[in-house]
Amino acid sequence: MYGKICRRYYETQTEGELELYNEDTHELEFKCKTLELPWLDNQTNISCIPEGFYDVVPRTSAKYKKHFHVTDVEGRSFILIHHGNYAGSDNPNTGRSDIRGCILVGKSHIDLDGDGIKEVTNSKWTMESLLEVAPDGFVLEITQ
Repeated sequence: MYGKICRRYYETQTEGELELYNEDTHELEFKCKTLELPWLDNQTNISCIPEGFYDVVPRTSAKYKKHFHVTDVEGRSFILIHHGNYAGSDNPNTGRSDIRGCILVGKSHIDLDGDGIKEVTNSKWTMESLLEVAPDGFVLEITQ
């Protein structure tokens, strides 16, 4: 499996689309929206990661259950692909962003809380679907 995130950069966040392809047939197997923090020179906890190629491996934790780990990000650690809705704006339940450098996945980009900043929807369902399609992980290219 190999994937590609095409990004659109904004002052408050980075929106994207993830597409996963079958390595043998090159057919599109999965597509979803992504949401990340804005590009702030790869600074820890406040920036999305640089464009490039990464190995993405499955991971399990108490907080996110099954999710993915984006490995070998220069100058960063524990960059995950996991469920959540808010990046660039604060989750009204917690008062903070749902990520600190990770990648959120969802069905669509919609302004959920009326603050003019888009979030991702159906994130838990999208994460479960992504795990079904790529249970062993994938190679990821991030581009603009």
